[in-house]
Amino acid sequence: MRIVFMGTPDFAVPTLETLIQSEHEVVGVVTQPDRPKGRSGKLQFSPVKEAAVEVQIPVFQPERIKDGTFYPVLQELNPDVIIVVAFGQILPKEILELPKYGCMNVHASLLPKLRGAAPIQWSVIDGDPESGVTIMQMDEGLDTGDMLMVQKYTLDAKETGGSLFDKLSQLGGPMILEVLKQAEAGELHPVPQGEEYTYAKMLSKETGKLDFTRPAVELERLIRGLNPWPSCYTGLQGKMLKIWDADIVDAEQQAAEQIEKGRCGQIVLIDKNRLWIQTGDGCLSVQSLQLAGKKRMNIADFLRGMQIDCGTILACD
Repeated sequence: MRIVFMGTPDFAVPTLETLIQSEHEVVGVVTQPDRPKGRSGKLQFSPVKEAAVEVQIPVFQPERIKDGTFYPVLQELNPDVIIVVAFGQILPKEILELPKYGCMNVHASLLPKLRGAAPIQWSVIDGDPESGVTIMQMDEGLDTGDMLMVQKYTLDAKETGGSLFDKLSQLGGPMILEVLKQAEAGELHPVPQGEEYTYAKMLSKETGKLDFTRPAVELERLIRGLNPWPSCYTGLQGKMLKIWDADIVDAEQQAAEQIEKGRCGQIVLIDKNRLWIQTGDGCLSVQSLQLAGKKRMNIADFLRGMQIDCGTILACD
């Protein structure tokens, strides 16, 4: 098949590479325009563009794909199918209907659960026992199209947003090759999603601000889900303190250690290897953290270089 691939971030690259190495022909790659990066403001390629340029596939970067100016370019490319993986723009009806086999999307959740922009992180934050990848036939809605294939993945106990991202990114390529094989053979069996769904809202740095009135079990999942981005944080001695990893200390364990319940956000236990923070239900035992201007450290190394008193309350200014 002649394929146009639309995608932008790291997550999309393994699927693109699988298609490039297959018997199909990737005739063009569409990605977001180059964006300024860092203090220098130097324009940076998207990961998908980097992968395409490396193998000399034509790259197109429309600012707004819905304004109609890019449609003639797609007509000229004459794709049999358009494969979309985290592209970042909504496709208009005329593009959805252009290819013989339509547009197929690789989405990192078990649809109809977690439609939207950040399904991987929210799967961890929500405490889902499993996640996965869904291939769907795209329609005009947001992740509402009929499902063509689903593959599940059981989350590890300490799964992070980053580790789940890496694992799910490897599933899309083999899945889409099988779906394309079925499409060519006329053997696709689209399954409607139904009306009940959940939505994975976009993440921001503010999402990672730790509210210690919440239970420890929820905060521990939030810390894992937002690792590595945007990360979870609080404040210590007027500086931002990122918490990268923490374990749950339930109320029974806290009582067994004869640690009195403190105020939410208060350090209730500190020794050479432990730092417990009181939450609305139970404590967080911090394992890895990073003070602004310092490198990430395990808790033992951090405590050797910091003077912190038991009873200190962590909070953002």
